[in-house]
Amino acid sequence: MISKGCEQCAKGGKMVLFVYGYCDQRDCFYCPLGENRKNVTDVYANERQVEDDSDVIEEAHRMDALGTSITGGEPQEALDRTCRYLSMLKDEFGEDHHTHLYTGITGGRENMRRLAEAGLDEIRFHPPYELWGDMHGTEWEEILYIAREEGLTPAFEIPGIRAESEFLEFLDEGAADFCNINEFEMSDGNAERMQEAGFELREGHMSAVEGSHDVLDAMGDHEKVYYCTSVFKDAAQHRNRLKRMAKIVGREFDDVTDDGTLVYGKIWEPVARLAELGVPEEFYTEKTDHVELAWWLAEEMIEEGDIGKGEIVEQYPTADGTVVERTPLA
Repeated sequence: MISKGCEQCAKGGKMVLFVYGYCDQRDCFYCPLGENRKNVTDVYANERQVEDDSDVIEEAHRMDALGTSITGGEPQEALDRTCRYLSMLKDEFGEDHHTHLYTGITGGRENMRRLAEAGLDEIRFHPPYELWGDMHGTEWEEILYIAREEGLTPAFEIPGIRAESEFLEFLDEGAADFCNINEFEMSDGNAERMQEAGFELREGHMSAVEGSHDVLDAMGDHEKVYYCTSVFKDAAQHRNRLKRMAKIVGREFDDVTDDGTLVYGKIWEPVARLAELGVPEEFYTEKTDHVELAWWLAEEMIEEGDIGKGEIVEQYPTADGTVVERTPLA
C-alpha cells in the first residue's frame, strides 16, 4: 500500500521541510542526521536554508510542490513553528497540498489537535527501537486512536532494522493506516555508531545495511506495508524532485538532463556581438560579467571562430545553483 504522501514523494512532488534539529531521543544509534542538521535550530526547505518564512513558500513554488513532508530532529519539540508553517502552506496552496509529519514521540491529544487544526493530514510515528514488540497497552497504542479522533491519518514509519510483528497487529486492528519501512542505511552521520553496533554495508551498495532487505520476508506481504529502498529514494524521489524544479526554473535555452540538472553555455562576450551574429534574444541572457546561452550555440560559435573562449555548465536547479560540472570550450 502506498499512501497519498508516498505517491507524491515518488513523483518528486513533496517538499522536505526540516523544522528543528533537536530531539529528546538522543541515544538512537541509527540517527542519520549530519553535523549541519543535528542539534540546530535552523530550518531547511529541501536543501535551502530558510532565512525568512517567505523562503518556504518560494521553495515550494520553485518545485511546484504537491505537498510537504515535515521532519527534524523532532518537529513536535518546535510545535509553534511547525504549526505556523503548516497553516502558511495550506493558506498558500489550499487543502489539496498534502502534509505529513515524522515524529519520534507521542505528543498527546493537545499536540494532535493543534497539528490537525494547523493543516496536518498524516502523522507517521517512529517509536523508540527498544519498545518495539511491547507497545500494546502503552501511550504508543493510545496515540494512534487519539490522532485519528483529532482528524489525522495515523501511521508508522520505521527503519528496517528487524522484522516486528506488532506493527502488523496494529494494522490489522485498524489502529494505524499503514506502515512504511525504510531500508536501513548508513550515512555520514551514523556510520561510526552503526559499525560499533555491529552493522555492515550490504555488498555492492553505498548506504544499504546488510540484512535490512530480509525484513520484507516477514512483513512485506502485508497489504498495508510499503518498503522503501535506498535506491528508490536516491534514484527516483530526489531525481524527480529536481526534474520538477528544472521544469519550473529552467530557461528556454536550458537543457534538462535525465538527472534533473540544467545544462547551458557560458561566454565572455558583449551582447552586441551576439546581435551582430543574429542570435535571437530568447537564446541567451546577459549577466554582470558574462552571457549565458544555449550550450550548443556557444559550442558552435566557438568552433567557427565567431567568439573566444566559453564553457558548458551543468548545475542543479536548486536555489543555491550548485554547479555539478564545467567543461571548457576553446
